[in-house]
Amino acid sequence: MTPLRILTATLALGIALAAAWPGSWATASAQESAVGTPAPDLIGAQRWLNSPPLTLDALRGKVVLVEFWTRECINCRNVLPHTKALYDKYGKDGLVVVGVHTPEYDEERDIAGVQAAIRQFGITWPVAVDNDYRIWTAYGNRYWPALYLIDRDGRMVYRHFGEGSYDVTEQHVRELLDKA
Repeated sequence: MTPLRILTATLALGIALAAAWPGSWATASAQESAVGTPAPDLIGAQRWLNSPPLTLDALRGKVVLVEFWTRECINCRNVLPHTKALYDKYGKDGLVVVGVHTPEYDEERDIAGVQAAIRQFGITWPVAVDNDYRIWTAYGNRYWPALYLIDRDGRMVYRHFGEGSYDVTEQHVRELLDKA
C-alpha cells in the first residue's frame, strides 16, 4: 500500500470515528433548538430570581429573548449591556427577557453569588438559576453567552452564540414586535 493510500484511509477512518463518537459535535448540533421549531419550555430551574417561575405558555403573545449566561464569563459580561439596552428599549412593547444562569464552574452554583452578580450588572429581568442544566439541555445549548429569540407563538426564530451581531439581534426583535 502506498503512503498516500495509507494516509487517505487513516484520515477517512478518523473522520468516521469523530462523527460516530457519542457526544460529538455532529450529535450535539442535531439536538440544538432549530430555528422554526417550537421553543423548549423554561422548566427545571433550581430557583427563579426577580420573578416567580415562568413558562412559555404563560408568555404566549410576547416576544421572548432567552439569554444563557454565567456570572464569571467575560463574554457574558460584555453582552449584558446590549441585552439591557434591548430590554429597556422594547420591554414596554412586549419584549420579555429571561436570563438563564447556567454555571460553567462549581463556584458559580452559589445562589448568593448569582444574586450579587444580578445586582452588580443591574439585571432586572427574570433569571432562572439552571444549576442542573435542565433548561440548557432542553435547548441543546453549548455556549455562553447564547441568545434565543422566540416569537409570539412560541417558535424559535433566531439564535446567536457569543458576542456581536447586536444590530442583527435588535432587527429581529423589531421585526417580531412590528417595529421595523
